[in-house]
Amino acid sequence: MSNSKQKQEALDYHAKPKPGKIQVVPTKKYATQRDLSLAYSPGVAEPCLEIAKNKKDVYKYTSKGNLVAVISNGTAVLGLGNIGPLASKPVMEGKGLLFKIFADIDVFDIEVDATDVDKFVETVKAIAPTFGGINLEDIKAPEAFEIERRLKEELDIPVMHDDQHGTAIISAAALKNACEVAKKNISKVQIVVSGAGAAAISCARLYIKIGAKLENIVMLDSKGVIRKDDKNLRPSKAEFATSKNINTLEEAMKNADVFIGLSKGGIVTTPMVKSMAKNPIVFAMANPDPEIEYDLAIKTRKDIIMATGRSDHPNQVNNVLGFPFIFRGALDVRATKINEEMKLAAVHALADLTKHPVPEQVNIVYDEVNLTFGKDYIIPKPFDPRLIYEIPPAVARAAMDSGVATEPISDWDKYRDELMERLGTGSKVVRLLHGRAKNNPKTIVFAEADHLDVLKAAQIVNDEGIGLPILLGDREIILELKEEIGFTDEVLIIDPKTPKEKERRYRFAEKYWKTRQRKGIKLLDAQKWMRERNYFAAMMVNEGEADALITGYTRNYSTVIKPMLELIGMAKGVNRVAAANLMLTKRGPIFLADTTININPTAEHLAKISQLTASLAKMFNIKPNIAMLSYSNFGASTSENSTKIAEAIKYTHRNYPNVSIDGELQADFALNPELLKKEFPFSKLVDKKVNVLIFPNLDSANITYKLMKELYNAESIGPIMLGMKKPVHILQLGASVDEMVNMAAVAVIDAQEKAKV
Repeated sequence: MSNSKQKQEALDYHAKPKPGKIQVVPTKKYATQRDLSLAYSPGVAEPCLEIAKNKKDVYKYTSKGNLVAVISNGTAVLGLGNIGPLASKPVMEGKGLLFKIFADIDVFDIEVDATDVDKFVETVKAIAPTFGGINLEDIKAPEAFEIERRLKEELDIPVMHDDQHGTAIISAAALKNACEVAKKNISKVQIVVSGAGAAAISCARLYIKIGAKLENIVMLDSKGVIRKDDKNLRPSKAEFATSKNINTLEEAMKNADVFIGLSKGGIVTTPMVKSMAKNPIVFAMANPDPEIEYDLAIKTRKDIIMATGRSDHPNQVNNVLGFPFIFRGALDVRATKINEEMKLAAVHALADLTKHPVPEQVNIVYDEVNLTFGKDYIIPKPFDPRLIYEIPPAVARAAMDSGVATEPISDWDKYRDELMERLGTGSKVVRLLHGRAKNNPKTIVFAEADHLDVLKAAQIVNDEGIGLPILLGDREIILELKEEIGFTDEVLIIDPKTPKEKERRYRFAEKYWKTRQRKGIKLLDAQKWMRERNYFAAMMVNEGEADALITGYTRNYSTVIKPMLELIGMAKGVNRVAAANLMLTKRGPIFLADTTININPTAEHLAKISQLTASLAKMFNIKPNIAMLSYSNFGASTSENSTKIAEAIKYTHRNYPNVSIDGELQADFALNPELLKKEFPFSKLVDKKVNVLIFPNLDSANITYKLMKELYNAESIGPIMLGMKKPVHILQLGASVDEMVNMAAVAVIDAQEKAKV
């Protein structure tokens, strides 16, 4: 992606469809006059009076307990420097977004126009009653140290400057594990820290807390080694001044065991790395360019253990592994502060989590056969779903043990379940979906690429590395649209109707005709149809000239599916294709089938559809619990539809006894575990979370998914074709760009899976 294109895309992302990245959403009903009278006057007076009598009740009646302020004065924003409070706001909103999507913590971002320490502290103290915690962000050193110290002392809610402690916590966990892998005693390792800002100072202090020795640490700033004989050092630097007779990074690196980079890219040379001790540990964490490039470092030393701040290399030191979960644990016990014990608990929990077996979905996302503890895996991956239920409990326990928790947790199993349920997994599913596709991208034919939205989707797929698009359609129109949207990358464009493609059309037609000549198809007809993009695209996939196919944006589903069934056909052992939509809801992902193909399936067909949909769920690494829906429950009606569902269940139980499926069930019983258990304790779905819904006919399935999508803004991925021999996926007429991108990722994963067979 060009820099100008990337710049415009970033600006558009923040500006459209509405400015910014976060908003306030009501959590209570407000439709009627009665609702409003409870939300405001006169009803609101009652919780006000209760809080006036007992201040702790503010946590009971308001959002304070789950609300964090992300506060900055804009004096040290990312690598942009002192750009001021207004220019820092997009970053603070971004931090709020991360808090929400990773730990379900609400955020108000606060930009304070004050560089004076006293004024800044006074401002934050004045607004602190609003919040359950305060995350200080992008404040320059040395003021950051004093601001955090004073606020921690003077407030009774958790306060943390993430720039200081986030990197320290994550890198400390990685260092602990790296020393174990390298068979080094942390109390004896010689550590070089390049950088003397807030993050570097905090890192060094925390390393000492986990066992490193102060006398074994050499710290450098932009002038060189920080030495005791320099009489003009500020206190934070003087704390790490060395008496060793060294002045440069080159000298410091000789025989060093560990290098910690929090400075700038490219300052570490290969001779420096070669001069380090056996099994050197190098954390080059400058972003976007590390102090030494990963590939160069591992080429220089085969025994090196390497970490960076980048996501495209092993061992990413990423603050998102820490701050959302640390605040989650602190808020959940109403801690009065985030102390050293809590930070250390996060360090040890992260380090320990790395040693546990990795969930298969993490292996899939990172295209690994089996991630295991070792030199290339010393810290958990940011997409690891266990972080939400492993790190907060460790932090909460430490808060309780150290006496700063005001609401201790007694039922830890219940708390763990609550953490797992806190986040609807919709956005996670999309991130995992895209991540998995990126790890092994495939070629995708976009059969309607001369339409603007289709081309936009293909551009995103290309730019994000999700897949390798092949653009079908009018070449001149595609080139004009590419120029219009700044799609400058060279990609394959094919216009099936042009003389240039005559040989390929005739070759495709010949092969198609041979398969259909006894079914009324003439060679001349086949040659004519190969001028149509859907026939041509299907043959490209059939002949291995593309891995997958996306189409359907401009035509009715029934029109598009015909050539796909004729040319590509069904997978081995499948006698009925179907389609499912994956709905990303607040309660998690739910698969709905059949949403587009089978109008009134028989009992046996419903059983087959359930099997295909179960396989789809497993492809997403989701264990399927299937409910077959009806307007009645378990034989309460003897109507034709209810009987059909009952027969489908009997067929499935008889032929697939290990499948978690039951019915017929009304939708509310299927989706309400307590209700199901109370009324039908015999059901195979009791104590299970239903995530696959099979409908009795096309009407009910299609209407349901479209209602969910439009009324409740549930994101839909699909319809996903089930049972096809090749990865072919047909969009709904007029699908959005995002829907097409998600379907392209599905098509890539489908191709990945079919390539394994």
